[in-house]
Amino acid sequence: SSLDEGAKPGSDFLAALCRDWEAALAPAIDSDTRVAIARIGVVLGPGGGALQKMLPPFRLGIGGPLGNGRQVVSWIHLDDLVALLRWLLETEDQSGVFNATAPNPVTMKEWATCLGQVLHRPAFLPVPGFMLRLALGEVAEVLLTGQRVLPRRATENGFAFSFPGMRAALEDVLAAPAGR
Repeated sequence: SSLDEGAKPGSDFLAALCRDWEAALAPAIDSDTRVAIARIGVVLGPGGGALQKMLPPFRLGIGGPLGNGRQVVSWIHLDDLVALLRWLLETEDQSGVFNATAPNPVTMKEWATCLGQVLHRPAFLPVPGFMLRLALGEVAEVLLTGQRVLPRRATENGFAFSFPGMRAALEDVLAAPAGR
């Protein structure tokens, strides 16, 4: 199922972190200060992040999805994230929680397939969940579970994404110099 800004919070580490972070804003909200909160998905940008860690095996032709590949990845292109944050700063009638994710989340298998196509490499070798757990411990659970998070409030209030689809986002990020 899909989650928008009105969904109940989860119970994992990231959900607890998000609840604590947003609770810290209570004094500002109570003082009638306009507060806009961005819940940021996996950011696709040149020179770092999750994508950069996935690239080496894909470039060698041994890439593939993490775990079973069915987990959903809610992502956003860096340019769209910056534009959304700027829009929130400049649009004075907007406040509250906004999901900073592209409107078209994908499964890990779709992500891997698309990345393989953009790199002109195969993408069929999955990384088993137990290997990720051994290598990364608790952090692996973030990669092996997913949520279909949609930016309902941003889109309903007029924000337009430049990169709503994964393929165009990956092509742009991989064509960009790392220092952009």
